[in-house]
Amino acid sequence: MNELRFPENFRWGAATAAYQIEGAARDDGRGPSIWDTFSRTPGKVHQGHTGDVACDHYHRYADDVALMAELGLHTYRFSIAWPRIQPDGTGPVNPRGLDFYDRLVDTLLARGIDPIVTLYHWDLPQALEDRGGWTARETAEHFATYATAVYARLGDRVGTWTTLNEPWCSAYLGYGNGVHAPGERNAGAAFTAVHHLLLGHGLAARALRAAGAETVGITLNPADVRAADPDSAADAAAVRLVDGLQNRIFLDPLLRAAYPEDMLEHVARIVEPTFVRDGDEKLIAAPIDLLGVNFYQPTYVAGRPDGAGGGGAYPGTDGAVEFLPPTGPLTDMGWMIEPAGLTRLLERIATDYPGVPLLVTENGAAFPDKAGSDPAGEVQDTDRIAYLDGHLRAAHEAIARGVDLRGYLVWSLLDNFEWAEGYRKRFGIVHVDYLTQRRTLKSSARWYQEVISRNGL
Repeated sequence: MNELRFPENFRWGAATAAYQIEGAARDDGRGPSIWDTFSRTPGKVHQGHTGDVACDHYHRYADDVALMAELGLHTYRFSIAWPRIQPDGTGPVNPRGLDFYDRLVDTLLARGIDPIVTLYHWDLPQALEDRGGWTARETAEHFATYATAVYARLGDRVGTWTTLNEPWCSAYLGYGNGVHAPGERNAGAAFTAVHHLLLGHGLAARALRAAGAETVGITLNPADVRAADPDSAADAAAVRLVDGLQNRIFLDPLLRAAYPEDMLEHVARIVEPTFVRDGDEKLIAAPIDLLGVNFYQPTYVAGRPDGAGGGGAYPGTDGAVEFLPPTGPLTDMGWMIEPAGLTRLLERIATDYPGVPLLVTENGAAFPDKAGSDPAGEVQDTDRIAYLDGHLRAAHEAIARGVDLRGYLVWSLLDNFEWAEGYRKRFGIVHVDYLTQRRTLKSSARWYQEVISRNGL
């Protein structure tokens, strides 16, 4: 293959999330989150696993940052645990919670690693969920207050701020089909949560900007939605509906200051959208400097007017859409591997929503890695290397086609708590032995180290 070089100042990094790696669930005044509650609900998480200890990053962060420096990471994206900052989601700030992130940021900067803060990666304080969670408008308002408190402590050293990670998951998986916390199954609640999450973003983005934040953004998980039969009108209609539910219902209000009309009509068939108030769309469209894109696999759909199909994570698609099973080689999550989908998605966003720089904030794959899988004691994960190599080439192709892509963050730095899958799925380029907390660099980590050092493939 030809050697590929990425633009100068391209940002190479890795990403994690607080509940997935920190552990220390009861340390230093942290309050319970919806994931603490959900993971203790029988049958919700594989074998009853919880994030109580996870990777113990709360106590081992300095060693983990040293690994990042060894790999040459430019950037580290991590999330703040809202329950550490405000144990009940409102009220006084817990200084000990902020102290941890203070230490983490200082340690990163001392190693020459640029921190990117995500303010919300799904761990809502349980006290707020008890009052309605993201179905309650007040949660959006409290989120802005929390964002301001975090910025007041870290804003002098953190330049890049993202508000939410994948509100699609928070709304549809949390309130729609119940496979994520808080485990509700209510299509109307899912759409209400979509709006309040976006409103929370808009209010927080404005608050951050007013406080002096340099770079403000949001991270979505947009989909490359493809028709099973490109010549089928029914399949084209299915693509339009799923694209609306996954992509346009988020991107349009964020970047065009209005929900798409077809999505408003779709929502109205399920729940009266009285939660959308005059002026909300303008608030949601607070200017952003960066759009994070998380990508793992494409989505193939077919129209099914006979009433078959449907997908619980896409409210209102039952009896209209069939989600095709993935084909070809799959990851350990059962996800399809099609790097060209990343090129198509990045190009589509750049074309339809021009002017906003993009950052791949998550991309990676789970495979059944085992420590000591070669005589030298390293973890050989050639499947992951192939996955990452293919997607980096796809990202480079998008840049060649004119997409303003500023960087790439691998998911994930460490094996970790993979939400409802517990600890049985490994996404890390660093292997974690959960009994001993020993970290072992996988072959993908060494490969990525080389990619960074040469700024290319």
